[in-house]
Amino acid sequence: MIDDRRSYRGIEILVAAMNLADAIESRCTTPQVGVMLPTSGAFPIAALACWMLGRTLVPLNYLLRPDELQYVIDDCETDTVVTVQPMLDFVGTPPRTGHLLKLEDVPLGQMPSPRLPPSARDDDLAVILYTSGTSGKPKGVMLTHANLSANVRQVRQWVEFRRSDVFCGVLPQFHSFGLTVLTLLPLSLGLKVVYTARFVPTRMIQLFREHRPAMFVAIPSMYNALLQVKNAGPEDFASLRFAVSGGEPLPTDVSTRFQERFGVTIAEGYGLTETAPVTNWCRPQDYRPRSVGMPLPEVEERIVDPASERELPPGHDGELRIAGPNVMKGYFKLPELTREAFDSRGFFKTGDMARFDEDRHLYITGRIKEMLIVGGENVFPREIEEVINQYPGVAASAVIGQNDPIRGEVPVAFVELEEGASFDEKGILALCREKLAGYKVPRRIELVDALPRSATGKILRREIRNRI
Repeated sequence: MIDDRRSYRGIEILVAAMNLADAIESRCTTPQVGVMLPTSGAFPIAALACWMLGRTLVPLNYLLRPDELQYVIDDCETDTVVTVQPMLDFVGTPPRTGHLLKLEDVPLGQMPSPRLPPSARDDDLAVILYTSGTSGKPKGVMLTHANLSANVRQVRQWVEFRRSDVFCGVLPQFHSFGLTVLTLLPLSLGLKVVYTARFVPTRMIQLFREHRPAMFVAIPSMYNALLQVKNAGPEDFASLRFAVSGGEPLPTDVSTRFQERFGVTIAEGYGLTETAPVTNWCRPQDYRPRSVGMPLPEVEERIVDPASERELPPGHDGELRIAGPNVMKGYFKLPELTREAFDSRGFFKTGDMARFDEDRHLYITGRIKEMLIVGGENVFPREIEEVINQYPGVAASAVIGQNDPIRGEVPVAFVELEEGASFDEKGILALCREKLAGYKVPRRIELVDALPRSATGKILRREIRNRI
């Protein structure tokens, strides 16, 4: 593993984890251990240390406000947070807990005391991952050792990796995408992985040139930002066999421009924190525009009319329901919410609207809660956003519904521009009228300096809705 500060060989990771396990064991009295570390080789060391003790790992989102971070620490009932001083400096207000265990204070390189990890039962908790809290307080998603092992196994069965493959990523490891795909997967495969803690487009290009990765996992806004690097060219991406986008829908405009400029086809994947996370991945050989691919092995998916619970055939939009060995145990200390999250057949209710084509390729069309009803017609924001994002100079857009006494709701769009671009509301509206049905055209378009986003880059429509 290579990060911004140093590199680690496998034996160094194990020795450091054993030493950290000794330090945690001497301080921590709770089953849960908080870990607040930047994207780096230090994170898997802390994770392995927790699991060597039979403890549950709780990765902490350092991008939360201090009161939100404290809520997570209190809710997970840990008395110890493993961190580093630069991270404490970054968050500003140190979290209140029994022990702040800084890696700088632990002799990670000394000869460790011999330690055999306990065997984990399938149902034992491996990690509690707190969701971003886009709708209320964060919820702790309980993932077992079986959940994580299953998802690593499913990805390995779905895609064939080579011993020479290099992974590269910047996604935070407190997020399920960064934890499973960028940490546990290369760790299990024994493959080289390159981390960087902050997404800086020019830095990413530099890492590509130096390490020639085969696998790059990112969110759509990162791919869009890489398009802004003026001296980047196709040769910088020539080693990529898998360019994967997840977290939120990939705008068609970004996908098209990336292919035209760099010769790289970005394949979308899909999953949720509650599914550990990967359930679908559009492999290069199966590529279809806007599809997130077919279900991974052992994953069962059905499309259901949320009102009648009737299963729908291919080509019809409904709620996506998922079952499989990678689906969570439940929400921490929230039994009622856990029961509500599953249907009568034991499938997890994703809250995402989707449809299958005849070949079981999945297409995500929007969130149920984000769907607008305009004059009795269902309208999904993504369809409007795809059109707006095609307009020159638009970096990203978000569409929400505003109450209207006649039509029930009307769409309103917010746009974020690329650097140096000028705002042309009339031009954007003209494009919408050309490509969309009349009732889908936004009532108005507003310019914002930056769209509010979660730690993983997902646009927070709830915050936009609060503005109007």
